[in-house]
Amino acid sequence: MSAYRRFRPRLAASTIETAAFERPALPGSVVDAVLRYHDEVTDQGPGRTLLRLSEKRLRAPEVKKALGKLAGRAANVAVLWDEDESEIIRVLEAA
Repeated sequence: MSAYRRFRPRLAASTIETAAFERPALPGSVVDAVLRYHDEVTDQGPGRTLLRLSEKRLRAPEVKKALGKLAGRAANVAVLWDEDESEIIRVLEAA
């Protein structure tokens, strides 16, 4: 008689749908709106600034029109901007 139990395969647990956890990519229109309508500017050092939309600015009619349903997502977006090169360094989005 063997000291080990016989192996019995078990049914796999049901898979978790990952689509519920994944966030779609940030649309360019949100980044464009932050660049156009930002009202919060935070200096980040040599020639770099962090651009954001304030809650008050998100309620402005032109911003609402530009963002539509994405206004809530735009509230969590910041753009790190290079003043010297006039280009985006990084787009940050809070989870």
